[in-house]
Amino acid sequence: MEGSVSLAKGAADAPFYLPQSDECAVFEAAHSNGLPVLLKGPTGCGKTRFVSHMAAKLGRKLYTVACHDDLSAADLIGRYLLKGGETVWVDGPLTRAVREGAICYLDEVVEARKDVTVVLHPLTDDRRTLPIDRTSEELVAAPGFMLVASYNPGYQNILKTLKPSTRQRFISLEFDFPAPDLEVDVVAEESGLDRERVKTLVRLAGKLRALKGQDLEEGVSTRLVVYAATLIAQGMSVERAVLAAMIEPLSDDEDVKRGLQDLVTAVFG
Repeated sequence: MEGSVSLAKGAADAPFYLPQSDECAVFEAAHSNGLPVLLKGPTGCGKTRFVSHMAAKLGRKLYTVACHDDLSAADLIGRYLLKGGETVWVDGPLTRAVREGAICYLDEVVEARKDVTVVLHPLTDDRRTLPIDRTSEELVAAPGFMLVASYNPGYQNILKTLKPSTRQRFISLEFDFPAPDLEVDVVAEESGLDRERVKTLVRLAGKLRALKGQDLEEGVSTRLVVYAATLIAQGMSVERAVLAAMIEPLSDDEDVKRGLQDLVTAVFG
């Protein structure tokens, strides 16, 4: 079945996450009241880390599903499988989360097939139920269950978007790349690189992001800045680390990459 599982931890063991605003308080309030949450923001800005952090802080098991074009409702709910010569029902990650009172996180939900959102609707209103036609069950979500979904509005097109009827079933939190001072803190903590060298990487990231919609489809993510800083902290040259982590992932066009390299030279001297 699709999905990965993170076991509940405590606040002290929660993955590192530096709040940008009141998103942690809003998430906690939503969890306390059984409300679904939709996270909106660019790739690599911290949405998945935020969910992992909050699940650990709240002591809830987390089922994470990376959505894709072939992900169907059956992948989430479950299906009959042959085991030892017998046909047995096997729960999918969404069903397990509903039964156990866990958090189910659907990453990039707009990438999934359209039948997935139909399944989610009864879980996102006061019914909080999951009908399973194959087993003739209608599960009522256990206390603590929470549905969280995310998507990148920048990748939306006419074929891949959330209908208003679906979006309006969720509380929404908008994410963006951190302000420079916060991003320096995040990258330094994650990579172990000293703050002074991280500041230059973050300044470069800001200039690369300014090119979004011009030479680049997407700006460099905080994740990629952390990768570059990690390579530098391990002894790699700045030039090679930036090329591998902040230039090559952004484009395959040789002319564009040469232009980006010129920008790197201007920032680092």
